[in-house]
Amino acid sequence: MKTHQPNPDHLRDFTTDARVLLVAAIAVVVATAGLFAGIVLLKLIRLATNIAYFGQFSPADLKLQDTPLGLAAVLVPVVGALIIGLMARYGSEKIRGHGIPEAIEAILLGRSKLDAKVAILKPLSSAISIGSGGPFGAEGPIIMTGGAIGSLIAQMLPVSDNERKTLLVAGAAAGMTTVFGTPIAAIMLAVELLLFEWTPRSFIPVAVAAIIAEVERTLLHLPGPIFPFEGGMAVSFTALGGWVLIGICAGLLSGLLTQMVYACEDAFQKLPIHWMWWPMIGGLVVGIGGLIEPRALGVGYDNISDMLNGHTLATAALILLVVKAIIWSVALGSGTSGGVLAPLLMGAVLAGFLPAADPGFWALLAMAATMGGTMRAPLTATFFAVELTGNTNVLVPLIAACAAAHAVTVLLMKRSILTEKIARRGHHLAREYRVDPFALTRVREVMTTQVESVRATMTLHGATAFLTAPETRHPSFPVIDENGHVLGLIDPPAILRWRRAGTHRTTTLGTLLAGSKVTLAYPDEYLEGLSDKLLTANVSHLPVVTREGLQLVGYVGWKDLMRVRSRKQAEERERSTLLGFGGRRRQKADAVEGL
Repeated sequence: MKTHQPNPDHLRDFTTDARVLLVAAIAVVVATAGLFAGIVLLKLIRLATNIAYFGQFSPADLKLQDTPLGLAAVLVPVVGALIIGLMARYGSEKIRGHGIPEAIEAILLGRSKLDAKVAILKPLSSAISIGSGGPFGAEGPIIMTGGAIGSLIAQMLPVSDNERKTLLVAGAAAGMTTVFGTPIAAIMLAVELLLFEWTPRSFIPVAVAAIIAEVERTLLHLPGPIFPFEGGMAVSFTALGGWVLIGICAGLLSGLLTQMVYACEDAFQKLPIHWMWWPMIGGLVVGIGGLIEPRALGVGYDNISDMLNGHTLATAALILLVVKAIIWSVALGSGTSGGVLAPLLMGAVLAGFLPAADPGFWALLAMAATMGGTMRAPLTATFFAVELTGNTNVLVPLIAACAAAHAVTVLLMKRSILTEKIARRGHHLAREYRVDPFALTRVREVMTTQVESVRATMTLHGATAFLTAPETRHPSFPVIDENGHVLGLIDPPAILRWRRAGTHRTTTLGTLLAGSKVTLAYPDEYLEGLSDKLLTANVSHLPVVTREGLQLVGYVGWKDLMRVRSRKQAEERERSTLLGFGGRRRQKADAVEGL
């Protein structure tokens, strides 16, 4: 059978059109707004810290451990948590938690719509939380805030849901770039966690937003890299073993931290009080932890700098890790407002138990691997560490450690710290992205070639008898004329409609179908387009005809599409060797099964 082949010039790698340039232009505006939001958040955190611990209305960079409050400092996180609880209850409940799950939920379930309350209350509540000693990072709040700004701008414009999602993520990427000076990591976070697709229509505007934010923050003389580091380690198999080992340990730590957070959340769920009061309990634990180890309060960037510079002893680092992990887990489980990143960076304390290297090298690997394992975003963690330190020479060790941590958490845990919250709200989130098999399979590969059809000369009475006969195996059949051209389809509902309309029983099918519009499939078209045709025509089967001559050559339906899905699943499950003894054994097994 010879069929017309489509012109390959009409087939493209991507479906993105010129509208992506318009969305990218809007992303420039979103980036500037996200930059402003990031700067405001950083200043609010410092302002809240100075008011809470020093009684000064100033954005100066004062250290929490220098507070003159003494034992009274234990009450500061409690008061901050009370304010956040009130804001969440009477403002917006979406400010609770670390922000990234809420952004994901808005993208997947809320048509990427976030309201103005979130854009205002999230940075304010996070500043109060972190400023009152909360052991959180700023990435979750700024992702939520920047995303809300991008969503609000998009909601004022005539854009599609996908374009609104892109602008939401662009705002999040711009905000993250502003706070941390990590545009590449922000883009990778969008790809690995927020976009749920890999297409130029989304990637280009997000990249534009992150790059614009980086240029603007540089012009404003914001610091970068935040944690300068020039150390490294010679590449060898021994070194590789160390990289993988620290990745495995970081992966186990990631799993432990995740379990701790949700164990605390489960415990709070059992309390016989309104959730508004839970953050106060978490705040009390934070205050007590601050008395034990003052450096555990706040984002802890100074601690990370000390570790990267080799200024922290292993014993002190271990105490800091234990205290920080406990107060972070309890506080986050209580539903207060804050992020997850800075505490995860505290995985750097593992460095004290590893072989000698340049000071800070193992701390950097542990930091990145813990982040990559917990968030299940190994590429984001790798580039994040590189951009934070400005050290590109550690790329290979970083990706080795992050990949090992990622493998551990994927094999040991069903969900990450970010997606577990979404699952607890009744929604499943799949983070594996593959090419749709419908976009790779042509109709001719799945269609039925032995087609049963009926002639146009068959009468309505004959068609009724044919469809109701016991030996008839299908619900619908193509009707063809003497030249093999398809005039339409008949099925029981069509026959019933004609009979109810009073059509005479001797009327031929050719007469009944004359002038009717027929939806056809072609052997060389892809199932991606065919599924749209089935849905638009509201039918379960379509006749397949040649492009030249329109001769009937096959029949295709929804079951054929489902077989493609089953075939892809079989490619994952079935294992066989194609060469050697194992291959012959497989062939023999197949022959036995066929008997």
